[in-house]
Amino acid sequence: MNRRQAGSERGHAIDVKLLFGAILLLAAPPAGGRAQSMPGMPMPGMPMPPAPARPPTPDRPEPAMAAGGMAMTGALGPYSMTRDASGTAWQPDASPMQGVMRMSGHWTLMSQATLNGVYDRQNGPRGDSKAFVSGMVMGMATGNLSLRDTVQFRAMLSPDPLMGRRGYPLLLAAGETANGRDPLIDRQHPHDLIMELAASYSRRLGGSGSAFVYIGLPGEPAFGPGAFMHRLSIMDSPEAPITHHWFDSTHITFGVVTVGATYGGVKLEASRFKGREPDQHRYDIEKPRFDSIAIRASWNPARTLALQASWMRLHSPEQLTPEEDQERLSASAIYTRPIGRDGYVSVTAAWGRKTEIEADGYRGGGLDAYLLEAAVKPDRRWTVFARAERIDTDELLPARGGVHGAAFTVGKASIGAIRDFRVANGPVFGVGALVARSFTPDRLAPSLGGDRTSGMAFVRFRL
Repeated sequence: MNRRQAGSERGHAIDVKLLFGAILLLAAPPAGGRAQSMPGMPMPGMPMPPAPARPPTPDRPEPAMAAGGMAMTGALGPYSMTRDASGTAWQPDASPMQGVMRMSGHWTLMSQATLNGVYDRQNGPRGDSKAFVSGMVMGMATGNLSLRDTVQFRAMLSPDPLMGRRGYPLLLAAGETANGRDPLIDRQHPHDLIMELAASYSRRLGGSGSAFVYIGLPGEPAFGPGAFMHRLSIMDSPEAPITHHWFDSTHITFGVVTVGATYGGVKLEASRFKGREPDQHRYDIEKPRFDSIAIRASWNPARTLALQASWMRLHSPEQLTPEEDQERLSASAIYTRPIGRDGYVSVTAAWGRKTEIEADGYRGGGLDAYLLEAAVKPDRRWTVFARAERIDTDELLPARGGVHGAAFTVGKASIGAIRDFRVANGPVFGVGALVARSFTPDRLAPSLGGDRTSGMAFVRFRL
């Protein structure tokens, strides 16, 4: 049965050890390195003179400071390095930094590692339990070729493939496949071992502008807010959002080229990339292809705020329905404000829509997604995080012989906390837990009835 026939119910061969060894070497604390607090994916730029005494503005933000008091600009332009998030996405300039940084001549080296050991229990008839490891290990090198030219190289690996091809249980999640034949439903797929191998080059144009190019195999095209594991508002949660395939499922794309320009607090960019999602083989690098397009406009009107709107047209994104294309829209706002000496509050609100387009040009009804997530860190020890989501999905009850079936509106809410323990100026160990509740219409009760409460307990290592 295809989408036109389906009913609609709106109920409201890479050496793993070698790769991990190389990235772990980058992530090891360098001698004389300086640890700083960073939300997931900081992208440092070239050293600049000390910041002027005048107060910062969106067009001239307050720069991040490296060891020795040198100001650091972003990898893609003359703005604070704290603005850069995953891929070429932006976050508020007021975001803290986290990682180990070292200056070496005209180069800035930065590394980060986050590893979670998780026990997951999803209750109900379609639930399951599993212990797994997730996270990432990342290294970056940024250098200035001249006063106007900046380059950056980065690599990121994930232990996700070790959890097995079926990933981990997650009620209401759907997307990708474990065996190339059957869709994953009520499970979060594992990410590929190689999450990013990318390089960027930027050329400064005048005092506040720049032009840039970003290339990744894999990489992240210009769509949506930063990927969920790098968003400060929810990065402490080991649970993937059920909105993943609306906002950021393209953060691992095997072949992407992005070109763009910045001026002060504004960025315009466009990407050509491979539309097909990664297959079930999680240890390889897939052949690049440039058959899809994305366009994003970003605006940081204040140090505490980052806004974006984006559009994407994907060619044959799903392995199980290769004849279908897809169109996606997204808009998001991220607010981040420091609290005290070591704390912060961060909130992300986002809307997305995806529309399936069949081979004959027929467009299905748009499926909307709404997301609200927040984190409060009052001090260095504790972080409390929460997320609420609502999606229109047609993948929970696939039609016979297909992936898409009747569409339902479902929701999920979760809340959790983590307590960190720091070892001098070295690694941080944390212990945390979360509880989640699923919300489904009555028509799904025979399949998803029973106890819809789920939870996770986890320990975390962070460099």
